[in-house]
Amino acid sequence: MKVPLEVREVEIPEGVKVEVSGGTVIVEGPKGKLERNLFHPKIAIEKKDGKIVVRAELPKRNEKALVGTFAAHIRNMIKGVTEGFVYKMKIVYSHFPIKASVKGNEIIIENFLGEKHPRKAKIFGNVKVTIKGSEVIIEGINREEVGQTAANIEAATKVKDKDIRVFQDGIYIVSKGA
Repeated sequence: MKVPLEVREVEIPEGVKVEVSGGTVIVEGPKGKLERNLFHPKIAIEKKDGKIVVRAELPKRNEKALVGTFAAHIRNMIKGVTEGFVYKMKIVYSHFPIKASVKGNEIIIENFLGEKHPRKAKIFGNVKVTIKGSEVIIEGINREEVGQTAANIEAATKVKDKDIRVFQDGIYIVSKGA
């Protein structure tokens, strides 16, 4: 039996301005502005008395899942413009000291496993990366951009053609938070 209505509500905190037009959601807050296209023909997103209401009438399974997904995206956008997202990574080495630096929109990883050519990882979107000693801090208001940048750094330091139980060198995510 179908559930007649699937509804999720997202509270809008003070100091945050949200606009919904068509399938586009724009969230503005103290840290910046985020815009995202969240459109599906059977899902309605509307702003009602300090809340964003995401709903679908007579939803199928995937539409029911999309209601929750859209609500989660809006919550992440609100959290991003109020608190921001911070990922902390640690540079770990036991064989050759790794030197990491930021140049433009790339992170340059030198001397990884004694390699002569540096490895590079792309910094996505409007993300700020700082390197202090053996700690890499990634900050931004868009959760997906911050997460993708951290994933790029981890992927760039992946050990290939060696026993990973012995060669545990790399740059790894230590904590995620706001």
